[in-house]
Amino acid sequence: MKVGVLTGGGDCPGLNAVIRSVVRKGVQEYSFDFVGVRDGWLGLLKNDVVPLDISSVRGILPRGGTILGSSRTNPFKHEDGLRRVRDTLAAHEVDALVVIGGEDTLGAATELSRQGIDLVGVPKTIDNDVSGTDYTFGFDTAVGIVTEAIDRLHTTAESHMRALVVEVMGRHSGWIALHAGIAGGANVILIPERPFDIDQVCEQVKRRFEINYAPIVVVAEGAVPKEGQMILKDQSLDEYGHVRLSGIGEWLAQEISARTEKDARTTVLGHIQRGGTPSAFDRWLATRFGLHAIDAVKEGDFGRMVALRGTRIVRLPLADATGENKVVDPSLYDEFGAFYG
Repeated sequence: MKVGVLTGGGDCPGLNAVIRSVVRKGVQEYSFDFVGVRDGWLGLLKNDVVPLDISSVRGILPRGGTILGSSRTNPFKHEDGLRRVRDTLAAHEVDALVVIGGEDTLGAATELSRQGIDLVGVPKTIDNDVSGTDYTFGFDTAVGIVTEAIDRLHTTAESHMRALVVEVMGRHSGWIALHAGIAGGANVILIPERPFDIDQVCEQVKRRFEINYAPIVVVAEGAVPKEGQMILKDQSLDEYGHVRLSGIGEWLAQEISARTEKDARTTVLGHIQRGGTPSAFDRWLATRFGLHAIDAVKEGDFGRMVALRGTRIVRLPLADATGENKVVDPSLYDEFGAFYG
């Protein structure tokens, strides 16, 4: 059997660990042949496929990003996309795919599976918003990076007695903001799941200044003020219909300055959250996902996604995993209310 491997959507730490475990187990235990698809679905549209073997994946476990490249390509937004995908797979005699991606990449995989293409999905995203799995790899690393940034920002905020607004990733879900905000001792945490009251935010900032404390506000990029709309710098859409989020942190800092008459600055962590070497947990989870994904290929259990439930790796239908985003439970957000609200 020949298996293709692709990584789609935004890069994140742990992608190479999945590729490595899929190839190593597939070759050593099942005698499979492998090819890597360059730049996600784009590689199947452009017939850009490279050989993969054990030597190709040697030494990549601690590397961030993906050796295969990635893109936010939606094959169904391109002319004859389905036919071109089929033609590339047939030209390279690929029998099945291991598709590593987030909500959009796996959503495309779900439709391709319905069209008869044999594939198995592996969930990845730093946002941790793929349904059906307790965690996605990449999330733990991102939380660690953001927490370290908040730790550093505390000292400069205190030195100048100014409020610092930290904008982090999180389009639909506030998992990074919540986890890193709590771990970093933030005073206000704003997430997409709950529209915020700017007056309450400013009141909390004022109270911190009154006790000679420089406040830290952590805001997910998709957070929205009550009776308002999402703050955007760029209205353009990608191939999955998403806008490029940015601007809420800058807007918040301006509002805080105007309403409290205190200095407020913005730090947008952006792509630094996705870069660098994966944490030990993400290497562990990504490796397990890869091992179980290639088992599913061996067993012909296609149209499924591997997922973490507790400490077990399970399989579930791709359609169930991509039907909706996994958002922060309101009770979990409220649990920490005394610390920041």
